[in-house]
Amino acid sequence: MENALTFLNLVFVGFIALFPPVNPVGTAFVVEPFLHRLTLAERRGAAAKITFYCFCVCTGALLIGSWIFQFFGISLPVVQIAGGILICQMGWNLLGSNDSSKNSHEASSPGQEKETEDILFYPLAFPMTTGAGTISVILTLSAHSEAENLSSHLVNLSAIFVAIVIMCALIYICYAFTPALLGRLGARGEQVVNRLSAYLVFCVGIQIATTGIAGLIKGFHATP
Repeated sequence: MENALTFLNLVFVGFIALFPPVNPVGTAFVVEPFLHRLTLAERRGAAAKITFYCFCVCTGALLIGSWIFQFFGISLPVVQIAGGILICQMGWNLLGSNDSSKNSHEASSPGQEKETEDILFYPLAFPMTTGAGTISVILTLSAHSEAENLSSHLVNLSAIFVAIVIMCALIYICYAFTPALLGRLGARGEQVVNRLSAYLVFCVGIQIATTGIAGLIKGFHATP
């Protein structure tokens, strides 16, 4: 009974720790301008792929993330800066777009589907949904999950894995059903949300890049 309570506590802690950097509810509105031309079936397929990619990123970070970064000599601040620059560029392009909300429900062309397919992993899944912040949280959780014996360590890792699965399920729900909420806002409200979301994409990119720059500066100062 005590082991079960400990496991559930670790799942809860993992989910709570992952929620702020992932923020599936808020990020769904940020991602919306990239998916607004898709039909309902296409959107659910895109949401499923984004969720799968996020699951792979999180699971990979949990199992081999620290080894990969050490092997290639890549620091989290560098990942943040690179991802932030790309997101800023996409946000700027969205802000300069003349697409109106009245076209948001038109059937997408094969070219548009291909264009959307190309951005589902990078940058929508990574780093917009599960970025450097999420990876750092997972690396921290996995470090704290280390125990004196192998069985306890595996149980702790399993708890974090369950938290990742729950978070991914929430990502799918938020991304797949965003239009249901936007539909209640009307055409004008949807246009406003899309423009605000584009601005938020740009702001998110700046924030990620700024955090990376601050991390690099802090690392330089900490180096003897």
